[in-house]
Amino acid sequence: MRQQAQQKSVWYDHLRKLASYSLPEIPIILGALLYTQWRDLQRSAGVIAFYYPYAMFGAGLLLGWRFHRSRLLFALLLFALVDRSLLTFVASRGFTRDHVAFQAMAFLLPLNLAALALTAERGVFTPPGLVRLGAILGQVALVAMLERGTPGPAAALLHARLLPPRLFAWTPLADPALVAFFVSAGLMVAGQLLSPTATGRSFCWSLLPAFLGFSAVRPGSPGFSTFYFATSALLLIIAVVEASYHMAYQDGLTGLPARRALNEALLRLGSQYTVGMVDVDHFKRINDSHGHDVGDQVLKMVAAKLAQVGGGGRAYRYGGEEFAVLFPGKSAQECLPELEALRQLVEEAKFILRSRIRSKRKKEKILSDRGPGQRVPVTVSIGVAEKDARHTKPDQVVKAADRALYRAKDGGRNQVQG
Repeated sequence: MRQQAQQKSVWYDHLRKLASYSLPEIPIILGALLYTQWRDLQRSAGVIAFYYPYAMFGAGLLLGWRFHRSRLLFALLLFALVDRSLLTFVASRGFTRDHVAFQAMAFLLPLNLAALALTAERGVFTPPGLVRLGAILGQVALVAMLERGTPGPAAALLHARLLPPRLFAWTPLADPALVAFFVSAGLMVAGQLLSPTATGRSFCWSLLPAFLGFSAVRPGSPGFSTFYFATSALLLIIAVVEASYHMAYQDGLTGLPARRALNEALLRLGSQYTVGMVDVDHFKRINDSHGHDVGDQVLKMVAAKLAQVGGGGRAYRYGGEEFAVLFPGKSAQECLPELEALRQLVEEAKFILRSRIRSKRKKEKILSDRGPGQRVPVTVSIGVAEKDARHTKPDQVVKAADRALYRAKDGGRNQVQG
């Protein structure tokens, strides 16, 4: 039974990870495609679509300024410059997609987005921020010079044949612009694999509406390019909101929901629930013997085990070396087998301390579940309490579980007490 529960938990984790990579970006992009392809929807949502780009630009400016997200502000500047420039060219007579300015902007925009995605927040009116601003404005001047000064050589360079013609005949973008999109996407995906973040993910997805925006530029177009660029901005705005939410509700070390998320979850529950308070045994001894870095690694590995809880439970980081497991709609008696299985899972886990040589003078101690090294014994004590006639409020249930936890520790640790 426990093995089946663990397998279900693994599948659930995979599905949740897949959803985290594609939601809400894919539905938003599909919605944008649906709008641009369905004329009845365009007629019914015409007024909303007209104000949509202005709303995204205004909301992005407000959030970027309020939360000090310079990358969002620079991305909005890029989208605004490209969109206004394209509309100007479309309004002029004789515009074609072979124009130097069109291909140059299609080449430069994805590279700029990749540069923003792969660099840190550095502010706007700081030396690095001013350098970024100067680079963007310099590119605007460069595109204008290429368009007016030497369109012939520039056009030849921006229309160089680099890809098989048959595979990409469907897109108006020339090969250098396509390569810029492919390279930028590859760099962003690699950055996400090395260090995944909500902001980096949103920059990756924003490339797709940006590409569709360039594809939608044509004389007589009802502003679809602006609509797609606004959609790219929306994806970046959502990432700022999501990052702010995670900072408030998710523990940065373990990745588990934080104490604030637990408090709000308790307020939403009904008449029956159970709380299990979990504490790592002899954690101070681990810190004193092996250092705080190893202590942090122990907390991360214990959190990974607690996240596998079955029975509809969910683990939270409560603070320090203490965790909480919440079981909505369950009695304490029903939750005892699940908590006992968690205790055994932690006890049986292999916490192997190894030294990874980084230099001749400094060695980094890391924990692993395999390989040679010193075994670090790690166990947890768990206290359980449920909502009942004596404990009617969430803080009373948590305190009762805490008292049960202290009984588990006084009884010899590495046990579950109700």
